[in-house]
This record gives sequence, C-alpha cells and structure tokens, in this order.
Amino acid sequence: MSTHLRGWDDTIVALATPPGVGAIGVIRVSGKDTFRVLDEMFPSKDLFKQQSHTIQVGLLQHQGQLLDEVVLSLFKGPRSYTGEDVIEISCHGSPFIQENIIRAITSKGVRMAKPGEFTQRAFLNGKLDLTQAEAVADLIASNTEASRRAALHSMRGGFSSDLQQLREQLIRFSAMIELELDFSQEDVEFADRAALQSLVSQLAVSTHQLISSFQLGNVIKNGVQVAIIGKPNAGKSTLLNTLLNENRAIVSDIAGTTRDTIEEILNIKGILFRLIDTAGIREHTHDVIESIGVEKSLEKMRSANIVLYLFDVNEITETDLQQVVDTFEKEQICYLLVGNKVDGQNAAAQQRFAAFADTVFISAKEHTHIEHLKEALVSKAIDGDIYAESTIVTNARHYEALQHLAKALADVQRGLEDKVPGDLLAIDIRQCLHYLGTITGQITNEDQLDYIFSKFCIGK
Repeated sequence: MSTHLRGWDDTIVALATPPGVGAIGVIRVSGKDTFRVLDEMFPSKDLFKQQSHTIQVGLLQHQGQLLDEVVLSLFKGPRSYTGEDVIEISCHGSPFIQENIIRAITSKGVRMAKPGEFTQRAFLNGKLDLTQAEAVADLIASNTEASRRAALHSMRGGFSSDLQQLREQLIRFSAMIELELDFSQEDVEFADRAALQSLVSQLAVSTHQLISSFQLGNVIKNGVQVAIIGKPNAGKSTLLNTLLNENRAIVSDIAGTTRDTIEEILNIKGILFRLIDTAGIREHTHDVIESIGVEKSLEKMRSANIVLYLFDVNEITETDLQQVVDTFEKEQICYLLVGNKVDGQNAAAQQRFAAFADTVFISAKEHTHIEHLKEALVSKAIDGDIYAESTIVTNARHYEALQHLAKALADVQRGLEDKVPGDLLAIDIRQCLHYLGTITGQITNEDQLDYIFSKFCIGK
C-alpha cells in the first residue's frame, strides 16, 4: 500500500522527543521535500550529495539567523522508517530552540504531523503491517519487562508470521475451490476435502490458542486491579503500606480511619497490580463521609479483577467467613482470602480456617508471609508464562477479529461435514481471509487507520 493512494505526498515534521527541557531534542522530518527544505537551512554541506544513513554536523540557519548547532541523521527512502526521505535533527534541548526550528521548517511548506503519522506512513508504504505498527505504540507504552517483550515480539513480526501462515494455507485451498467453480459443469473437485477438513481443524486450534492468550495479554498490557476489602480495622492500610514498603495509608486503631479509596501500583514479577485500599465495609455507620467511602469501596470491588478479602483471624468466625465466600461465588467474583494478624501467639487460629481454599495467612504488621501473598496474587492473575516466546495477544481489536475468525472457521467445518457445494464453502473461506486481513491491515479503511494511529504519540 502506498501513501500516494491516500494523496499523502506532502512533508511532515514533529518533535520526536518529549516536550520540556533536556540535554537534546530530536525533530523528525519525513516526505518528498525533506532534503530540499533542510538543505536550504544547512549551509555546511550539500545534503543531496551525502550518502543515506550518515550523520552530518553543522549550523542550522533560517533567513540569515543562526538557529542552533545540530546533528542531522540522513535516511533516504525507501531505506527509512517511513519509507520516505527522512531527516532527524538532534538539537539542544531548549523548548525555545526546538520551537524556532520547527517554525522555520513549517514556514517552508512543511506540515505539522498528526499523532502516529510517521508510523502510519510506514504502514502505508509497506514497511510494517498493522500488527507491527500497533506494537510500536505498545512498546512505547510498555512499563514492565513482560509488556516490553510482548510488544517487541509483535513488532519484530512474530504475530504477523503466525497470521501469515494461516492466511497462506487458506488461500491455497480457496484457490482450488474457486477453480472448481469455473468447471462446475464438469462436476470435478480440485480441492481435497479431507485435507481441507484437517487444515481447518488445525487453524481452529491455533486461533483458539491465540484467543485464549488474550486473558494473559490483557494482564500484561493493562495490569490487574486488586480491591483490598474487609471489615474496619482488619489491617487493610497496614497491608498496603507493607506491600509498598512505605507509609502511603494512614494507620490507626480507630475503626473507619480510611474514608476514601487509596490506589497504588505494585510490580510483582513483571505484572502491574493496581492496589485499591478501600474504606472498611460495615453495614451500619452514622458517619456521612465514611458512608460515602463505603459506597466507593463497593463500586471498586465490583469493577476489580481480584478482590483481596482481608480478615482478622481473631475477630471473624467460620460462619461469617463462609457468608463472605458464598457472596463472592454467587456474584462470580475472583477472590483471595487473606487472614491477617497471625503471629506466634495465635498461630493456631489459622487452623480454624483450614477448610477454606485460596487462603493466605499473614501478619501485615510483622511483614510475615508477604512473599507468599504476592505469589498467590500472581497465580490468581495469570494462567501461563508471561515470558514465553510464543505470541500473546494484547490488543482488543485483534482479539475481536480472532473471535470472528473462529466463528468463520466453524462455519467452514460445518460446511465440510454437511458436504455443502463449493460456492458456499468459498464464501465461508473468504470470510476467514477477511478477518485475518483486518488484523494485519491487508483489509482496512481510512477511518479505521485514523482511529488506530490517533492513539499514538506525536512524533512517532
């Protein structure tokens, strides 16, 4: 696909580094007029005569005014990120200098780039497919080792390779069936139906594996919301402070001290857990402010991925705890029971709750068994190896398309079992190819591309 199909034959510019004061700033320019514009501003050398992938040092000027001493990185299309002529200007990190350089460049007819427009041009010029382009944004946004590895795997074509293999195999059979339609009067079969049945079954398995990986991928990309709930003074704030190794929440012996929800992020084994310390939930309170906090706690509990129910082993009965568990299971809430205030004097208290599965016993105040709690949270959050080399789907758009693909493959399987005519089989196979194409960008539209790339940062 070429940018000329979209009428994008202009030149764009944007700051590629974050705004603000720094040692250097990088300004990126891409398009057919890139070398002409920068050559007029860079009297030190004739840029047209310089080789691609070289660095040039000199002064940048505009209308007789010295702008800055800069380093130019030259990339001649199509051997560039966008597939067009690209020059990256490394200047001093003053926002004033950066603004003056960009203003000088735009005065020569260059347009300010939209968010993600450099990567969008790379896609349109065939430098990346859509899954790789989206992985660029994911890589920029990655904040754990797991999210970085997943994004890098896709950006380097791992996911694209998996999809391309599925697509090529389907195309081969589709061509055979389409050929049969040309010879429909002769009643011949060019496509081996048994081989097609076997292939579709294999494709269905591969598709469902990718779909199943989305749960893990969503955890890697977005983290896990954990609502810490329990009765007042069960030790929720103490637990939060212990997990974070800092005094983030106010701790006291007075019930109801936490009046609002407190949210913090904790990285455990490459997974971001968004810990929500809630106001203690009790049915009757006359404190208006506290009652508002309790209602927010209930809202957070309903929206959390995991509810960590903290209870004081010295205060709760087995009957009360069973009522809590029954409520969670009735509401289909993923939960983890944590018995708090277990120490040498009351270690036997935990034996009363031995019958309850998914229970971890700790002392938040004494920092006892906190690592066991972290391991239990990880086990609850993921099902699989976050560092596996296989493809992990992290994009909701890909997940939706794969679900449609699975349904279309099931239609092909039913058609083969019912021995439907080739023309009907061909329609179902085309549907499979369509959904594969929407993931990689082989089938797309302008509005969809604008939406996808609008979520990128400016300059990328």
